[in-house]
Amino acid sequence: MTALAHEVIPVADDEPVADLDTFLWETWKAMDLPEGYRAEIIEGSIEVSPTGNRRHTIVINRLRRALDAHLADSGHAPFQDANLMHRRKGWIPDLLIAPADLDEVPDEEGLGIDAAGVSAVVEVVSPGRRNQERDRIRKRREYARAGIPLYVLVDDFDGDGAVVLLSSPATEKEDYLDEHRVPYGTDAVIPSGPAKGFAIGAAITAP
Repeated sequence: MTALAHEVIPVADDEPVADLDTFLWETWKAMDLPEGYRAEIIEGSIEVSPTGNRRHTIVINRLRRALDAHLADSGHAPFQDANLMHRRKGWIPDLLIAPADLDEVPDEEGLGIDAAGVSAVVEVVSPGRRNQERDRIRKRREYARAGIPLYVLVDDFDGDGAVVLLSSPATEKEDYLDEHRVPYGTDAVIPSGPAKGFAIGAAITAP
């Protein structure tokens, strides 16, 4: 593991919010990372982390292929490793669902996809306390603040494994009001949006 893994670039607590957002935004845009790493702005820090391991890649690709078929006639599509933008924040979810024509949902600077046009994000939780805390807690708050309608966690480390469906974002509370946890072995069915009826089951979560 290189020194870049899970590096967090902190900022001073007394930095004015507007200046802090600008500083983080400009720093993030200027970063030139080695292959195999990605950077995200998460709750006041730029976090650099490696791309996922083999298991992570397998699960995400299973999801993408299945969603491609499910969304074929919907005008929407799944996208991997795309920049998701919201008010000078930048995240790279493992998967997101957006209009198939991304020109419909550009961000202001053309760097990625505006969160306002995204119907769902998916994160496959990686091993390690920091990875789990990021996806389960900090990204949950970020995605809720952005008003993303559905956040799906595929979590090998929740008991014997679970899919967590988070919906009804309350931006002012920085959380999702509806949470549905489905243990591995039972289908977790997307309740609404373009992917409504899509089931995340054993074909996707199996070892």
